[in-house]
Amino acid sequence: MAGDVSEPSTPAIAHAQALGLDYTVTEHGPVSSLAEAAAVRGIMPADIVKTLVVRRADDDYLFVLVPGDREISWPKLRALLGVSRLSMPDAGTAKAATGYERGTITPFGSSTRWPVVVDATIPGRRVSMGSGRHGVALGVAADDLVRVFEAQVADISEPQAP
Repeated sequence: MAGDVSEPSTPAIAHAQALGLDYTVTEHGPVSSLAEAAAVRGIMPADIVKTLVVRRADDDYLFVLVPGDREISWPKLRALLGVSRLSMPDAGTAKAATGYERGTITPFGSSTRWPVVVDATIPGRRVSMGSGRHGVALGVAADDLVRVFEAQVADISEPQAP
């Protein structure tokens, strides 16, 4: 577990610490692309996990986690959830519901606890994800992420379109 008292503090980092997880915090300042974020973190783009807020119905949301180099496969996710329509809320709605701005969203420390769906390519490795603050990343074992959020793991992504 990280223990540097000078590390940045966010609700996400505090939550990971309270759970007793083996986590790391990487502070790197602003980045403008996935490739740049991966480079400054010293990892591959696939090891950055994007946390997306997805709406199933009015006031019914979930967190969907996909690798940085992939995107949600909407047909796969709709089939998994047994719904015909899904959408993503606007940035203001996502912030109001999670407490985090886009680009920093994470299920850790979110002001609302929702179901978590994790893409099947994520477990079995360490990943880097939003920490609730721009330019600060939270590193965790993906298997711990799945366990603490009782996440559903499924094939829900596809390679990003070029």
